[in-house]
Amino acid sequence: MTVSPVVAVIGGGPAGLMAAEVLSASGAQVHLYDAMPSVGRKFLLAGRGGLNLTHSEPFDVFMSRFGERRAQLEPMLVQFGPQQVREWATGLGIETFVGTSGRVFPTDMKAAPLLRAWLQRLRAAGVRFHMRHRWLGAGDGAFDAAALRFATPAGEVAVKADAVVLALGGASWARLGSDGAWAPWLEAQGVDIAPLLPANCGFDGSGWSEHFSSRFAGQPFKSVAISFTDSQGRRFARKGEFVATATGIEGSLIYAASALLRDEIAAQGSATLLLDLLPDRTAEQVLAAVKHPRGARSLSSHLKSRLGLEGIKAGVLHEALSREAMQDPAQLAATIKAVPLKLVATRPVDEAISTAGGVRFEALDAQLMASALPGVFAAGEMLDWEAPTGGYLLTASMASGAAAARGVVDRLGLRAPRAD
Repeated sequence: MTVSPVVAVIGGGPAGLMAAEVLSASGAQVHLYDAMPSVGRKFLLAGRGGLNLTHSEPFDVFMSRFGERRAQLEPMLVQFGPQQVREWATGLGIETFVGTSGRVFPTDMKAAPLLRAWLQRLRAAGVRFHMRHRWLGAGDGAFDAAALRFATPAGEVAVKADAVVLALGGASWARLGSDGAWAPWLEAQGVDIAPLLPANCGFDGSGWSEHFSSRFAGQPFKSVAISFTDSQGRRFARKGEFVATATGIEGSLIYAASALLRDEIAAQGSATLLLDLLPDRTAEQVLAAVKHPRGARSLSSHLKSRLGLEGIKAGVLHEALSREAMQDPAQLAATIKAVPLKLVATRPVDEAISTAGGVRFEALDAQLMASALPGVFAAGEMLDWEAPTGGYLLTASMASGAAAARGVVDRLGLRAPRAD
């Protein structure tokens, strides 16, 4: 009787779970190991505000969100992209809908029911889960895919496998299991690793005043736009909203620009973006409103009455302009359309939604196997790519998990799963 090959999947996030699904459907004995007491912890956290599975925009536009790594990710996303994610969710009994922003969500907006259904299907397919198993890397010796070492509550254990899929995540939210400890271990084995950096992250500015920070930290800038051009001429401009923090800014609009801002700070020491407080009004309309006679009204009352500027939007104008400059209509109007916000540092990587850097694609073959470690495949956020939030991270992580699993299938001569 032929014994099915054993494949170890290390990491229980979306990439690891998808790899386990493809492998189990191909006839492998799949053992999934994770250091945490349960799998999918970051996945569940991402779903707290409504699980954004993927995006409904045209595929070419979707692929443009992956920047310099588009060429490497596109073949994976052709096979398992936004439409396949929706079909996969439907197969688990989870219907989806497209929100007004084009983002795709489960109809109940929740992550937990989808994860429960997914785990039930994986267990039924024979996937065995080993929780509280922290991979110990290669230790002081050479990495041996056939003799993996794990720390467990019962002591160290050794595991034999015919192939390994590493899906260990990046270095953000270490308390949920992804701490980047794998990076020096793999680098010591000759795998080329790009430094792990914060992505989809917040930034520290050059300093809010105590008045502004105490009054507005935690409050959102709504219905605004930001623009930024880096020293290489690359430009970002988009409408949306973000939040003021005690030391700077964060939020969805800032996350979308974070790669450019982060790289500019690294290269130049700071990055200054321009904040348009009234993106739906032209500069001429704003100037006319500011110059309109205000009679006995105070300037703050005038700006609120003519332009709807109050609260945090009025507050940031006082951060940018002196009292004298606030009285100059031309300077005030120009600043309303372009408040300069100087940023000097990213927030720490552990606070970031995701990380850039990781295992370089140049260190892998076309099937995501490490050239320096035959039989070892890598997937998910531990690869050297980044994308904005909005379903892009999740879709590409799952697609890379499926791609790594297909690589294992080919290497071990397993049967490819049937396409439904």
